[in-house]
Amino acid sequence: MLARVHDALLSGDRPPADPRGLVARSWTRVRAQGVNPDLGDPPGPIAADEVERRRAVSPLAQVLPELRAALTSVADDARHVMVVTDADGVLLWREGSTPVRRRADALGFTEGARWSEDCVGTNAIGTALAEDGPVQIFSAEHYVRSHHVWTCTASPMHDPRSGELLGVVDVSGPAETIHPTTVALVDTAVRLAEASLWRQHEGRLDALRSVGAPMLAAVNGPGLVVDDHGWVAAVTGMPGVERVGVPSADHPLAVHGVGLCLPEPVPGGWLLRPAGDTDRRMRLTLELDARPPRAVVEGTNRWVHPLSTRHAEVLVLLARAGAAGLDAAALSRALYGDAEHLVTVRAEMSRLRRSLGGLLQARPYRIASEVDVDAPDLITSRVVRTSTAPGIRALTAP
Repeated sequence: MLARVHDALLSGDRPPADPRGLVARSWTRVRAQGVNPDLGDPPGPIAADEVERRRAVSPLAQVLPELRAALTSVADDARHVMVVTDADGVLLWREGSTPVRRRADALGFTEGARWSEDCVGTNAIGTALAEDGPVQIFSAEHYVRSHHVWTCTASPMHDPRSGELLGVVDVSGPAETIHPTTVALVDTAVRLAEASLWRQHEGRLDALRSVGAPMLAAVNGPGLVVDDHGWVAAVTGMPGVERVGVPSADHPLAVHGVGLCLPEPVPGGWLLRPAGDTDRRMRLTLELDARPPRAVVEGTNRWVHPLSTRHAEVLVLLARAGAAGLDAAALSRALYGDAEHLVTVRAEMSRLRRSLGGLLQARPYRIASEVDVDAPDLITSRVVRTSTAPGIRALTAP
């Protein structure tokens, strides 16, 4: 039946049944990208030294033992292979059943190959990246015909500190080995690996705390010691905060309740102290007509941060929400028209808070009370006018 649906849709005939919604969305994307359903091998794998470089910088290398413990023996027994990719869909590690690995070689499913949707069509790895969620693709649900003898189950993995997409964990094998519990198995393994990354993060904060506490004891007034991602290890002279923006030696950093602080590098992180005895109020100017849009922050110093269109839309929404702010569900409805994109919203907010730090607060998301917001007429701004977000259109309709 799946094969008949596949052939009918690709030939323009009326299919005997509709594909699953996830599969239909993926087929629409890959057809628009011009993927050939009779594709042979995917584009040649990247060089071995580039694979090694990607492995070395991938945070997933830190949790490979956990993933192996959870999935490799199961994959071997069930005639599957376990695959771990980076955020580009490039296969970095592949382990499991030797006969299945040989069959995978014939498809170009090898280390260094890129299995994103735009390269090889609908498949669990590429579709999990595109949908940012767990995916199982069975037989003729694959877009490329040579993949119809396979079943693949994948789940994306995120950095628990920032929400950043790190890659995908996949279990693949012959189509006859499909099992509905594989989705839960792979997703659970990913959640355990993410928890391990968080524990490692807490261990690094503990080590930084032992370094920073004596430094803060000598500070007169407020001060913080944070890691390279802005997570707070120790604080003095002010209410505790969980996270600030990402420190950089080249400009001050806005910290809620303190104002602009000067980052000073310390072993494993940064010491943040007030930039001087100045008015702690800051001004955030949204220059939405710039290309790209940008946020201009003025306090003791002035600095400019370029914005993606999505981040500009978020700041518009938060500016209009005022002190009440918006939770993740409200932002999801405003940006995407439903409340089903909570993971994506939280990841976007995490990235935005890494850049703007104390200007943005969480629970709910809002612009900090000591920040004055200056924005052009939100009804006529170009960012809003060209936005595809249904919530923005609704907010700005005459």
